[in-house]
Amino acid sequence: MAPERATASCFCGGVQLEFPVEGEDMVNSFVCNCTDCRKITASMFASNFIVKDSALKHLKGQEKLTEYSQSKTVASGNTMTNFFCSTCGTLLYRKSSGFPGMSITRIGTVDDHKLHETKLKPKLEVFTKDRVSWWPGVQGAEQREDGDLS
Repeated sequence: MAPERATASCFCGGVQLEFPVEGEDMVNSFVCNCTDCRKITASMFASNFIVKDSALKHLKGQEKLTEYSQSKTVASGNTMTNFFCSTCGTLLYRKSSGFPGMSITRIGTVDDHKLHETKLKPKLEVFTKDRVSWWPGVQGAEQREDGDLS
């Protein structure tokens, strides 16, 4: 039986992705508290899941994605390439030079909100040393002070 798949889309609906929510192509789900994720999300953390690129499909709007890459502020030193909808600005996913062949996709873009609470609930929280004091973190998730996602 094929793994269950779901979709994610940007705010305006111009870009839509399809991906597995289980199986070997769904690598991990996590929250990151690093200062780079704070800045790029305009929030205090980012909620993500990692999917193998071979299982990530662009259903529509791939031509609408704008890329921005840099490594200057990335705590790991890796180059992060960000893929935004050029119409509404939604960050759909990131690619890290430290995780070749994988995409770091945003849980908040997933169209089925039930998955946010179930199969995509973060199992790991990284850069807890940078977490703001007023947020207790992800209950039940493994906590790591650094950015080790393994």
